[in-house]
Amino acid sequence: GYVTSSGMDAYPPWMAETIRSMPSTVPLGRFATEAEVSSAIVYLLSEAAAFITGTTLRVDGGRPNVRPGSPMPAPRHGAEPFNDFHLAVTPKVLQGEEDRHAGA
Repeated sequence: GYVTSSGMDAYPPWMAETIRSMPSTVPLGRFATEAEVSSAIVYLLSEAAAFITGTTLRVDGGRPNVRPGSPMPAPRHGAEPFNDFHLAVTPKVLQGEEDRHAGA
């Protein structure tokens, strides 16, 4: 899935609109946070995952389940981002995103 990170600012300026439109292609309607990805990794490294072998833990908001060109249902409620990564910062390309959508 798509992850909000400082790496988004490494893309050229002409990619900004594409990046900002990407959440509309994800069933949960948003980017993942760095904390959500790292939480999955921490779980797999923990004793709680001691009996897990040979599996893929998808942290993707359901993006691979979307058929290109199919209508997208409204995002599921209750899928608020987990954002407990102390070094997380909003990429510049996404700053002001709330303001852009407030008048829509």
